[in-house]
This record gives sequence, C-alpha cells and structure tokens, in this order.
Amino acid sequence: MSNIVETATTAGSFTTLVAAVQAAGLGETLSGPGPFTVFAPTDEAFAKLPAGTVQGLLKNIPKLTQILTFHVVPGKLMAADVVKLTSAKTVQGQNLTIAAQNGVTINGANVITPNIETDNGVIHVIDQVILPQ
Repeated sequence: MSNIVETATTAGSFTTLVAAVQAAGLGETLSGPGPFTVFAPTDEAFAKLPAGTVQGLLKNIPKLTQILTFHVVPGKLMAADVVKLTSAKTVQGQNLTIAAQNGVTINGANVITPNIETDNGVIHVIDQVILPQ
C-alpha cells in the first residue's frame, strides 16, 4: 500500500491537488505517519473554480496552505465513521459540515468515491474544492 501522496499521484485524477500539495510544502506531512483523512478534490473539481484561481493560489502559498489543510482531518475516518458525524475539525482549524442524507456531502461537496485506503490514512474523493470561511 502507498501513502496519501503516492496514492493520489498514482490515481492520475489528482494532478492539480498533488501539484498544490507539493507547492505548499505539504507533501512530506501527507506522506508522514498520520493518520489523515483527506477529502480530495479531483482535477475536474479544480477546473470548476473561476479561471486563474489555481494559478493565483500557487503564487499565494499561505492561502493555498489554508485551503489544502481545510481538506484534511486528523485521524482515519472511514465512510462508516464519517456518516455518523455532523462536523469534523480540520487541520486548518475550522470545522467541515457533514451531511449524510442523500449520499454524503462535505461542506456541500459530494463524496464521489469513499474509502481509498492508504498506509497513513484514507482518501475520500469529492467533486468540488471546499473553501474555508
């Protein structure tokens, strides 16, 4: 099994996320022991952002780091754990809102693929980039 960064890299649908993680200097952390739960936006999710947003964030590392760490929750929360929660505190410090009525949403983003297990946690794929307040 691979760690979170290796798994995301191998999947091929997270090139923007992996590039952002590396630009923000979070690659080592998310390759470390963890465990972490990552709500990972796909390349398609990043593409939904207004034009120029990703390029702008890659030049604003503090803001990029805030957004990326808002997608990470300490600990390993499998889908069975996530559906029992209404919120979860992120590494960034703010809470994510979790709803599990019709599928699972994280701050309004749909979980499209749950439970991709890694050596140091779990990835749940989401269909949009979520932004802290």
